[in-house]
This record gives sequence, structure tokens and C-alpha cells, in this order.
Amino acid sequence: MATASVPPAPTSSADPVAARTVRLLAALTDGYAGNFLVRLWNGQTWQPGTGPTPFTIVLKHGGALRSMFWPFDNMGVGESYVFDDYDIEGDVFAFTGLLKHLVKLKASRSLGSKLRLLWALMKLPKQQNPRDPQNIGRPVKGDHSLANDREAISFAYDLPGDFYKLWLDERMLYTCAYFDDPNESLETAQLRKIDFLCRKLRLKPGDRFVDFGCGWGGLAIHAAKHYGAQVTGVTLAGKQAEWCEKAIDRAGVRDKVKIVYSDYRDFNAVGQFDKASSVGMGEHIGGKNLQLFFAKVYECLRPGGNYLHHGIHLRPHTPFPLWTAFARKYVFPNGELHSILPLQDAATRAGFEVRDLENIRESYILTLEHWVKRLEANHDAVVKIVGEASYRVFRIYMAGATLGFKAGVYSLNQLLLSKPDDGSAQLPLTRGDWYRGEVRGS
Repeated sequence: MATASVPPAPTSSADPVAARTVRLLAALTDGYAGNFLVRLWNGQTWQPGTGPTPFTIVLKHGGALRSMFWPFDNMGVGESYVFDDYDIEGDVFAFTGLLKHLVKLKASRSLGSKLRLLWALMKLPKQQNPRDPQNIGRPVKGDHSLANDREAISFAYDLPGDFYKLWLDERMLYTCAYFDDPNESLETAQLRKIDFLCRKLRLKPGDRFVDFGCGWGGLAIHAAKHYGAQVTGVTLAGKQAEWCEKAIDRAGVRDKVKIVYSDYRDFNAVGQFDKASSVGMGEHIGGKNLQLFFAKVYECLRPGGNYLHHGIHLRPHTPFPLWTAFARKYVFPNGELHSILPLQDAATRAGFEVRDLENIRESYILTLEHWVKRLEANHDAVVKIVGEASYRVFRIYMAGATLGFKAGVYSLNQLLLSKPDDGSAQLPLTRGDWYRGEVRGS
């Protein structure tokens, strides 16, 4: 890539700050294959190329570009959007293509080139919109103590249920769906996901089933209603627990489902369950606690029991992605990703046998696209419940997350484990039973 020097500002410009901004935009987009529109605070427009412009970046003041890229802490682009130093009109997924270009730019530029860009940024006004203390996220504390995890889980999941209801599916499943066709509905794909989880666990009437991190109860209710399981949902999110209780009554499965408000470390049920799962909880455990978590699940199962672990993982031997800093502050404080390798190591050290591993990361791209489109379609209702800043946090976080799944930096793995009974896994010879018959509940 050619070394990008910052071109001189047009001398004819009546607004020198606008001129500096335009030349800096030209340097930042050098080599970018797409096109978009930039609308400056003074009404001036600029675009890097020709042809359709799928999105527009609206710079609200002269310091907007500096606010986005300085300091270089991997937070500025997201925070400046959240607090309206700039806006994104149009296709936010096309905007993520520009983010991908900027990440590559940061990695590929020479030191001299970076210093020239920095000097150009520093010439822009030191201006940004106020950062509302109510919306500035929660700094990551870095440990997974009981108190810290309880606070982090509450931050991540105890927003009003009516907010999530506006953009999740009807069962309130805040985890990756399982698509058979990219054109099918989110409801269909989410139902397939929870039904497939039940099939993988081979749930049957009377099975004692514990779901760690049960969310709003969608899987627990489905397992009870359509597979006849006796289900215990474990959650550390108080508002989710309240929602679960009401959902259980609406579904008419009060005799089959109970919710326990507890940290997994405080949950004691030695040998009381036939089947167990965690869906989207593993990201909150922390690497140093993986061994402890798998030992707890193993302890809860009877010999011959099965456990299904569904979670996001990093590609092995890959540096931690730069863009996760924003998510860890604004969406999932204390969230911690790791590769599938230490997870399998911790599971087998606890005594589990690995029986199946499936990567469905492409389905998470489609899931995120559905969520963002639903969020955008309900903008006004969302803002009434949680405010504009929170709307923007979720919009840019979820759209940006698709980059990691598209690149294969993130995977979404379902790992089936068994607790052998004197060497016997008590499982069929093939997976054929997983794929026979119709999806229950459809």
C-alpha cells in the first residue's frame, strides 16, 4: 500500500477546519474500495469515490473526526457515535466495511505515515459532545469474583425486558439462531436452535435438565413443553429471573420449570441432573474459572449424563481483536473470549468426554443482521425505553460484531460432552436421531 501523505488543504475553502477534515478523510480512505457520503457540519459533502453511496457519515462539528480517532484506544469510533459527534445514516453493515479498512490501515501503515495522520488529527479542534455519566459504560475490572460477576451480569442483562422484546424473536433468545436457509425468519431459525439443542442432549420425558444462564427462559420452557423434561434454570440476572417466572406461567409449565437465582459457583446439586446446558454463558466465565465451571457442571450430572456448551470463541492462536474493547465496556463488562482449545482442555480435565463439536458461525452473521434491522425498525420505541445512547451502543456493537464472524476470528461452537458411566457414554452409534422428524413446537 502506498504511503499516505496528507494532501494540502484546498486554499479556496471558506472553512479551514472543513478543509483539514476533508484532506484527512482522503488519507484515511486511501485504498478503500467502496464509496459513501460524508456530510460536514457546514453542509459541505465529500465522498471517496463514485457510484452508489450506501451510507452517509454525518460529522456534527469540527472536532468529530479527531474525536473518532484520537486517542488511539480502540474506543473512539464507537464512543463518538454513541454520543453523537457523528451519525451513521443508511446501511450500517456497509459502514462496517469501512471499519474493516481502517483496522487494516492501522496495522499496515508505517510509523512515519501514522505520525503524519496523527499530526493532521491534532490540528482539528479538540471538541466532543458531553459524555453523559449515565451512558459511559462500565470499566472492565478484570477479575471474576462473585461480586464483580454479579455486577457485570446485571449491567449486561437487566435492561428492561420490553427493550429486548422489540428486536429479539418471540421467545426472547439472545443467542445465535440456527439457520437452514438465509432467507428464513428469525423465529424459525431460533426455534430450530433450541429444538436442536434438545435433540443433541436427547432429552426425554422425565429427564432432569439444568440450564446455566437461562436468559428469559426460552430453552427451559421449550424443553419442558415439548420434551417433557423437568427443568431448572439458573441465572444471575435478577430482571431476567422475574421475566422467566411470568413466561413460565404463560406457557403453563409451572409444574415442570423452576428458576434459581444463583451464581453457578453457589449452585449445589450433586448428581441431581441427567442433562445440562449453557447457551451464551461461557463468555462470562473467564479463562481462570473454566476449570471451576466444568467441574461444577460435571458434579451436577449423574454418570452417563450429557452437557451441551454453546458459545462464542476466538480462532485459536489469534490475537485478541482490537474492537472488543468497546463491547467489554458498553455491552458485556468482564466478558472474556477464549479459543475452543482451553475450553476442551478444562472440560476433559474435569472428566468429560468430547462427543461432538459443531461450528455455526455463519448463522450468527444472519442472527446479528436480523437483530440490527429489527432494532432500527423500532428506533423510536427503543429510545423511549432506554434512550438514544443505548440504541446506538447496540446498533454499532451488533453490526460491528459481524466482522469477526465473517472473518472467522470468532466462531460459534456447540460442544457436546458426556460424563462416562464406567466408560459408557450411553449414546447411540450415530447422530442420525438428531435429524429425524419435524421441529417440535413449529
